[in-house]
Amino acid sequence: MVGMSEIVTLSTGAELRLTGDGRERMVVCVNGGQAAEVAGTWSASLEWLVARLAPHHPELGFAEVRYRVKSWRQLDRCVEDTAAAIVAAGGERTMLLGFSMGGAVSIRAAAGDGVERVLGLAPWIPDRLGFETLAGRRLDVIHGSLDRWLPGIPGVSAASSRRGFDRARAARVPGSYTLIHGALHGIAVRSPSGRLVPLPRASAWTRAVSAQLASF
Repeated sequence: MVGMSEIVTLSTGAELRLTGDGRERMVVCVNGGQAAEVAGTWSASLEWLVARLAPHHPELGFAEVRYRVKSWRQLDRCVEDTAAAIVAAGGERTMLLGFSMGGAVSIRAAAGDGVERVLGLAPWIPDRLGFETLAGRRLDVIHGSLDRWLPGIPGVSAASSRRGFDRARAARVPGSYTLIHGALHGIAVRSPSGRLVPLPRASAWTRAVSAQLASF
């Protein structure tokens, strides 16, 4: 039943939260990170999206990854967790939905069996990242126009993700780039009580992601 979730432990020790009845086509949702090496958490932005998208796409299954450690200093381990999640989710066809640092993680993990597409939400695509793993696959990017890094506030500029997207296109990776005007870095945040609070333009994010899922 859509709305009910199951949490499974991955072979790496990370966790996967499964939502929805679909299992042939899986959307594996990959969290962002930070410099500090802290224990993984569920992404507020991805959780908010899954709660709204799953009822409208009952043909799809959604799988959210909680890393062992969510830090770009442990990027290899985050990629290992995501690779294990792809296997555990068991989709014949898989889309990786990567938020922020999860964009880089998803690109690196895209060589996994059955992965057809990467959809980056405000993705971090570092200049040193190669695109060999995207051979035969597709990269789509959605970014907020007001996203940027500020002291004490995480962010990835749209110019940065556009530069990465253009490099992928030059490497003959098909895809699209969508800019959401007025949107920040992320879709939702978690309040101290645990409630999810949507950020400005959250509904626009949902519509843009839903349109991508409809073509998967």
